[in-house]
Amino acid sequence: MKTTKKRYNILALIFGTVVINYLDRTNISVAAAAISESLELTTVQMGLIFSVFGIAYAALQIPGGIIVDKVRLRFLYAFMLLMWSVATLFQGFVNSFKLLLGLRASIGAFEAPSYPANNAIVTKWFPETERASAIAIYTSGQFIGLAFLFPVLTLIQDSVGWRGLLIISGVIGIVWAGVWYIFYRDPDQHKTVSESELKLIQDGGGFSKKTEKKAKEKFNWNDFFEAFKHKKLWGIYIGQFCMGSMSIFFLTWFPTYLVEYRGLDFIKSGFLASIPFLAAFCGVLLAGFSSDYFVKKGKSPEFARKIPVLVGLSLSTLIIGANFTDSTFFIILFLTIAFFGNGLASITWVFVSLIAPKRIIGLVGGVFNLIGGLSAVIVPSAIGFLVQDGDFSPALFFIGGLTLVGFLSFLFVVGKVKRIELDEPEIIE
Repeated sequence: MKTTKKRYNILALIFGTVVINYLDRTNISVAAAAISESLELTTVQMGLIFSVFGIAYAALQIPGGIIVDKVRLRFLYAFMLLMWSVATLFQGFVNSFKLLLGLRASIGAFEAPSYPANNAIVTKWFPETERASAIAIYTSGQFIGLAFLFPVLTLIQDSVGWRGLLIISGVIGIVWAGVWYIFYRDPDQHKTVSESELKLIQDGGGFSKKTEKKAKEKFNWNDFFEAFKHKKLWGIYIGQFCMGSMSIFFLTWFPTYLVEYRGLDFIKSGFLASIPFLAAFCGVLLAGFSSDYFVKKGKSPEFARKIPVLVGLSLSTLIIGANFTDSTFFIILFLTIAFFGNGLASITWVFVSLIAPKRIIGLVGGVFNLIGGLSAVIVPSAIGFLVQDGDFSPALFFIGGLTLVGFLSFLFVVGKVKRIELDEPEIIE
């Protein structure tokens, strides 16, 4: 059999799923002003609606990571997609703050295992020398998807209202759940992958029958505590929280910031909002491909993996510059540079893939996303309180300060980029 490249087909599936994932996370931000007016919500209530997704999402990260280690991803991902898409659709029929709050929480709950699952799939399907690029490509789905979706979503809402927007979003996700179930397989279950491609993946530290066997072992509480014992893991956990704070701003308050605090036309804001997302898309691809290029050229993991993240987080602090201008051009410029930097820093999942003990990659990914996901709990509500007086500048200072903390965490706390090795447990027959 000739050499195949089925891993890129799988990557395309993950990319599409990430686009759907972020469509259903962020359509609420496009609709926020209309929902707030329709349901008569305050900025604090709107902040809670943004945050409740993060509360449910973060709370179920560790259980979600454990499930990813134990359940076939073909079935798990299709089920998750179906359930969060149904909840998205039902949002189009709500008439109360409490019901909308509950549905947003359910979307967060069903999306919780998604990024640990993405990382587990890439770890199975890609050798280490291609992994940062693969992570960059699927992560770019959240940026390129939203770059094109923001104008489209604003036009859809302008045409069919915020309820129609949420219903259409839900239907798209339901269809994609079927697509995932039909086409996804693990490497050992994929009928058309060649032996040479499997060997390339296995020799590069990806899927092997041995590691798949270990995934079926009983859950070990010692493994659970291992996810919290290591300094380098805490370095990436804290860094992910800080990096995520800026992403959450763009996924929640950004359209409201442009329309209500900078006085832009709603339709115009949808097109201007796409510019930072395009920049972030370029940033994450640049980070992934340059990082893998450095690895292939023999650079150390500390250089190859950390440099894009450190440069990106330093650029992200420039979001504060938007506080010192009233020019729409310069506001968008500062936000675009900041989100480009956020894109550069968004390959942080590669550290989970390279540092986490192999048998608990899903669990470590769950903790990583739990602590990173806490930004989705804290940041939207914090912004809601900070902007109550009609001034958005404290919120941008808050986000810029967090990105600086993330820079320091990756620089000083993570240390050497090397896999943590655990003693093998006794296998229970």
